[in-house]
Amino acid sequence: MTRQGKIWVMRVLTVFLIGLGVLAATESSRFEPLEKWKAAVLAGDQMGLRALYVSGSGAFAQTPDGRTDDPAAEESAFWSGLKAQGLIGINPKILQQQATADSMRQVLRVELAFRPGSALEKGLVSAHLVWVLRDGVWRIIVTGRSELRPLPAIQLPQPSKPNTSLYPDPAEAPAELKAALAAAKADHKRVLVIFGANWCYDCHVLDATLRSREVAPLVAANYHVLHINVGDHDSNGDLAERFQVPLKKGIPGLAVLDGDGHVITSLKNGEFESAAKIGMSDVTGFLERWKAAHGS
Repeated sequence: MTRQGKIWVMRVLTVFLIGLGVLAATESSRFEPLEKWKAAVLAGDQMGLRALYVSGSGAFAQTPDGRTDDPAAEESAFWSGLKAQGLIGINPKILQQQATADSMRQVLRVELAFRPGSALEKGLVSAHLVWVLRDGVWRIIVTGRSELRPLPAIQLPQPSKPNTSLYPDPAEAPAELKAALAAAKADHKRVLVIFGANWCYDCHVLDATLRSREVAPLVAANYHVLHINVGDHDSNGDLAERFQVPLKKGIPGLAVLDGDGHVITSLKNGEFESAAKIGMSDVTGFLERWKAAHGS
């Protein structure tokens, strides 16, 4: 996933959430207000959607056309309008989720299905929602979204439910790197370092591929996998530079290290940044080529 088209929305939400004090990651598998939002979108219920957004009081929406301070009107019109385009299915995958007692931030990959014969039969919208609890009711106060675009065809395994804790806190990277190197030195394996972030769907797809039945044995026999969180492209850049992974080329970015921390190889041109552009043979070929000398 490339930086362009993501960074501006993430910055807007980060600034807002610092004010809210959103700190804790949550593994909640079901957030009922999101289920209501999903049902209203599928039904094309504009009034129901409007009721799920805050009006005034600092509310705003960042859309491809710019910012508006009336998200209730803007977003209810956009999402309910999909019904007229033939919407028959919606699957909002939660990529990243953070919560406090009275706020919830979600980064979503919203996969959409339209009637056969529609101008677009499979679509995708990237969305960011900030919910707040006021007077016992959850509503969206800040939102950002991409344009509706065709759903990319991905041949690699995809997670039905992405792991929102796949990438730990960026501050944990040095300690986890030290542990991974020690383990690799002890068993003569290599360290597969993957720079990414929970908001990056391509990162989740790569993880699902590494855990798949076809690939997992190869990984287990030869590598210790280390996920390093780059945050909003503002964390662990020093480690990426040290391991010769240019983050400006997109994430996930990969490097292979020996037990002493020496770089065996790295991907310097964002070869894996788009899951839609690679296949299983690309992943297994990379792992086979750079596996430990003793690996089977």
